Amino acid sequence: MRYKLGKYAVVLLALIGGPSAFSAAAAQEYNQMQIATYADLVDLADEADLVVRAQIRKQAELEPERAPNVRPGFTRLYIEAETAALISGSVPIGESLRYLVDVPLDAKGRAPKLRKQEVLLFARTPAARRGDIQLINPTAQLAWSPALEAQLRPILAELAASQAKPAITDIRDALSIAGNLAGESETQIFLSTVNDGLVSLTVIRRPGQAPMWGVSWSDIVDQAARPPQKNTLEWYRLACFLPATLPPSANLASDSQSKMRAEDDYRFILERLGPCPRNRA
Repeated sequence: MRYKLGKYAVVLLALIGGPSAFSAAAAQEYNQMQIATYADLVDLADEADLVVRAQIRKQAELEPERAPNVRPGFTRLYIEAETAALISGSVPIGESLRYLVDVPLDAKGRAPKLRKQEVLLFARTPAARRGDIQLINPTAQLAWSPALEAQLRPILAELAASQAKPAITDIRDALSIAGNLAGESETQIFLSTVNDGLVSLTVIRRPGQAPMWGVSWSDIVDQAARPPQKNTLEWYRLACFLPATLPPSANLASDSQSKMRAEDDYRFILERLGPCPRNRA
């Protein structure tokens, strides 16, 4: 049985935003997510066991009761796709793939038509039938393009390298020491990593010169170390995960002036690294 909405209910829906308002917001969010930044791509690639280029052949919309935790304005699709290329991963996959993905509803509250669209999938391989894959998150599907794949491949190569820069877990300690001359100092900040290694950051200040800083991916302090280039894995590990302030517990300086100098040098490093833009939540 269907009920007609009274005029007051219609006004209320207009005020709070009905299905079309949700769909417009969801579509805008999704379109923004499709414009992946460098950090977005590393976030996806670093977590994925497989990166696959595929072409969608069939889609079916899941009923709400079979698709829990779908965000407002989105729907969950069952997808059957044809494998075009295994871009990254050592697990063999078949010619056909099956997976679930969340996509925004259109302005009419309907699922978009994705058939024949080429996509990049960031996935895991669950212990299930051959061809079944699980995306690392509900929206880990990007519209494929030659430019996007060209941007992604160097990232995958960096992550797969034997000397790949590890993820930072926390700031272990920091110490700033004044030099013999006024305005001369050296600050050393040590970071812990997931592989129990250490990363050292150094800021050197000399009278009449601009401060210099660098990073060494070891426990050896290297005064010749240089800053990382933007949009590299080295930059990503620092710019996207260092905390906004130096934790007081990590500051080992014994006097207030040295403590403040360590804090200032840490802020200096963050400023030089710059922000870590992301379009994906």
